[in-house]
Amino acid sequence: MPFSSYTSFNRDEWAALRFNTPLTLTEADLAELRGLNEALSMAEVVEVYLPLSRLLNLHVAATRDLARVADLFLGKTTGITPYLIGIAGSVAVGKSTTARVMQALLSRWPDHPKVDLITTDGFLLPNQVLENRGLMDRKGFPESYDVRRLIQFVADLKAGVKEVRAPVYSHLVYDIVPNEEKIIEQPDILILEGLNVLQGSDSADGDRPFVSDFFDFSIYVDAEEPDVREWFLSRFRRLRETAFRDPKSFFRRYAEMPEAEAIAFAQKVWAEINGKNLRENIAPTKERAHLVLEKARAHDVTRVRLRRL
Repeated sequence: MPFSSYTSFNRDEWAALRFNTPLTLTEADLAELRGLNEALSMAEVVEVYLPLSRLLNLHVAATRDLARVADLFLGKTTGITPYLIGIAGSVAVGKSTTARVMQALLSRWPDHPKVDLITTDGFLLPNQVLENRGLMDRKGFPESYDVRRLIQFVADLKAGVKEVRAPVYSHLVYDIVPNEEKIIEQPDILILEGLNVLQGSDSADGDRPFVSDFFDFSIYVDAEEPDVREWFLSRFRRLRETAFRDPKSFFRRYAEMPEAEAIAFAQKVWAEINGKNLRENIAPTKERAHLVLEKARAHDVTRVRLRRL
């Protein structure tokens, strides 16, 4: 019999674990949190994300209790460091929406009101560096990130550094924003969302830690590749009608070209970049996650797998 380190829950079984956790989001809040092409419902929040917020609230409390035990043993106060949550998954799978919803829900618990969210897009190498290295067509692959800076960022967070800075990425211009940083000042919880958060280092230096070594909890947002591919293409069509029409958009030309030609480009991007990256680098990290959210074709979570503690 094959061994599994996870306990699996269908939607109803998982929803029952909410108990009496109050719903703290309104429909107006939800409208701001939805992704471009994701019909996130209030039922999804109640049945999937409220139980998850309850679980994480319990984890944060237990981690703080353990820290106090360590302080008692050492005879000194080391202080509380941020609880670090990693959220991974493919392009277009909905991990950014998951991250925003969890940030909103967790910040409404009185025990940890300060919840920050950072995406690993900011740790991509600038386009000029990628071009110089011949990596523009590998953007999003492990080698396209400044892994050293990303690891230093999470290491400083967990070390209790008072002020930690993260680079800022613009999806409009498809590049790092020069001389702009997001300042993180000792949050109760930090959510780090991105393609690569459960991946190992691409360095030949085997002593370098992985980003995931610093996580207190990790989530993988999962779906069948054909579904994710359709979500990606649908989002691309929506972007052609919206953000791509901005004169500053890196992808402005795809809003102006004939639809068939633009969709052919998007299909090529999936086949040669996003799908390839998913199969080779992202999906293999799924079993490292503490919790897996499994989505169906309609973008709804139908099953949750929780690693046995």
